[in-house]
Amino acid sequence: MAHEPLAQAEVLLEGFLALDTPEGFRAELIEGEIVVTPPPDGDHEDYIGLVVNQVIRRSKTDMQFSGNKGLQLKSGGACPKNHAIPDGTFAPMGLRLFRGAEPWMPCDGVALVVEVTSTKPQSDREAKRRCYARGGIPLYLLIDREGSSVTLFRDPEGDDYREHCTLPFGKAVALPAPFDFELETVEFD
Repeated sequence: MAHEPLAQAEVLLEGFLALDTPEGFRAELIEGEIVVTPPPDGDHEDYIGLVVNQVIRRSKTDMQFSGNKGLQLKSGGACPKNHAIPDGTFAPMGLRLFRGAEPWMPCDGVALVVEVTSTKPQSDREAKRRCYARGGIPLYLLIDREGSSVTLFRDPEGDDYREHCTLPFGKAVALPAPFDFELETVEFD
């Protein structure tokens, strides 16, 4: 019995989903490219911890946090669906988005994703930004260690965000609803 040939995008997606990465490493499928990253360093995790602590303490809406949660996002062009793992994902606690979720879950209901630049900073600045915008994630916070800056992207439309604000470490970043507080970055320096 003859089988229908698989499209290149389907082969790539099947190969990606079958990957067995070494412990601590993570694999993502971003704009048709499989990206494998090593475990983060301590400074990377410190930045995430600083954000999480403030969101949990100061957000007007109770938030649930997940580090390294796989998200399925719309693709651009002929690429398969993007599979990204943000350094941090926040969703309103009332939604309980992570409860019972598959390893790769849809991004509906996610309020904010956070990335801290590391081995491939251009991917965080460009490709992931486009992926998160396509997914309709309202807010993307990029902590750029190389640039000593924080950028908040908001108001996704198509392949990008309509608004962004970049501030140097030390300046507060206003997180809009549902968070409604100023994220302090003094300790980022």
